[in-house]
Amino acid sequence: MDSNKIKENSVFIISLLLTLIFIIWGVFFTDNLAKVTETIYNGSIDYLGWVYLGATLFFVIFSIYLLFSKYGDIRLGRKTDRPDFNTASWLAMLFGAGMGIGIVYWSVAEPVTHYTTPPYGKAYTIDAANTAMKYTFFHWGLDPWAIYTVIGLALAFFQYNKRLPAAISSAFHPILGERIYGPIGKTIDILSIFATVFGIATSLGLGAMQVTAGMHDIFGVPNVLFVQLTVIAVATVLFIVSINTGLEKGIQYLSNAAMILSFAIMLLILIVGPTLTIIKVLFNTTGLYISDFIHMSLRLKPFGEGEWIASWTLFYWAWWIAWAPFVGMFIARVSKGRTVREFVIGVLVVPTLGTCLWMSIFGGSALEIVQNTGNNDLAKSITENVSLSIFTFFDYLPMSSVLSILGFAVVAIYYITVADTATFVLGMLSEGGTLNPSNKIKMTWGVIQSALAAVLLLAGGLNVLQTASIAAALPFAIIMIIMCFSLLKGLKSEVVVQKRNKRNLLHS
Repeated sequence: MDSNKIKENSVFIISLLLTLIFIIWGVFFTDNLAKVTETIYNGSIDYLGWVYLGATLFFVIFSIYLLFSKYGDIRLGRKTDRPDFNTASWLAMLFGAGMGIGIVYWSVAEPVTHYTTPPYGKAYTIDAANTAMKYTFFHWGLDPWAIYTVIGLALAFFQYNKRLPAAISSAFHPILGERIYGPIGKTIDILSIFATVFGIATSLGLGAMQVTAGMHDIFGVPNVLFVQLTVIAVATVLFIVSINTGLEKGIQYLSNAAMILSFAIMLLILIVGPTLTIIKVLFNTTGLYISDFIHMSLRLKPFGEGEWIASWTLFYWAWWIAWAPFVGMFIARVSKGRTVREFVIGVLVVPTLGTCLWMSIFGGSALEIVQNTGNNDLAKSITENVSLSIFTFFDYLPMSSVLSILGFAVVAIYYITVADTATFVLGMLSEGGTLNPSNKIKMTWGVIQSALAAVLLLAGGLNVLQTASIAAALPFAIIMIIMCFSLLKGLKSEVVVQKRNKRNLLHS
């Protein structure tokens, strides 16, 4: 391989080496890996938790500002460009990439866990139920989608309007200029690949645990580590098949299928579940969420024990930021031709509403069973086995076997979709920002991601998975704040260019 080729592929080669070092570390020095990731995680949360809170609130405010600003009419791409995907498929794809399996995994588990161990107040009470739903909305609502909005919009704008490569470093062109092609830009790209690989490995590990739990519940398959590793191996084969069909077929079809099945489950629970309670929960929690939003956004408990905030809110913010390069890059890839306003509505507003509805249906129904019918066994089962929570919940509803099979199908499809979109994005990032990466590089990343998920499961399950994904999130939060100012600079210059072009047209 000549020196130019090595230089071009340096981001891919360095990222690959770092990831392989991590895999070897996980296999041969498991306890040491668990200890180191735990130390990094605790240090970042204890001393710099306020950075996560401040940055995430800033992203929400910045996204809302863009929605109503004079930049709303700027089109991502040329004036004549129109979207590649219809709105329904576009929303399905960005939702699958942004939340996917996580929303199924936590939709019952989180509200019930907050109900049994609330952030404040007494457990197993009506107040605890309201607080549980409010915090679930908070953790899955505007904040994660604002993180994705900011990074996705910056990447799409510099990719399509400034004709720069599809790389995270391109979003810093107004600040760094040509240095985005040098060591600084490459470091940003390597960090973003690293954050993506660990964010996805976390999700694949969680997903494997949930798919195995579903198989155990429906088909009686043993819920053991060997089966979880087999699930990862089978999923790898499936998404490698899907990768080779390209974005327009594989990912689009999978996302649409997952969305249709998700709607079917929601509708079914609405019909057979506690319908009135669900509607009341949606309205009541939306009110609590809006009225307490600023308080929740800045809540840190300086004069008390802050373990709850650290293990929930701060963990989530770090997790969403670790996911941001991957989700942002994918959303940018499918959003060409949309205006800035359409983009913000599609990436911030619509998914937040959809997520809140989903959480009201699942969380509201589960809390109704626990609180109003006094069924504490359900709460106990859910908190003891989070991976099985959604299937445990279905057992308490009419048509439970139909719901379980639908639920299992959704989990399996989201699982493959996330892996599929992640390999697509890692391919883009590794090949210098190409919009259609080669199958060879996508397949390489596909195998590595799965190997990493397997290693992290072997190295001690969920805790190591979570802490590893967060290790790369803190520097990325700072990078994203700088990205916002870079985007603003770029949008301002775009307005000037458009005005000048308009003037020239009038005078010609």
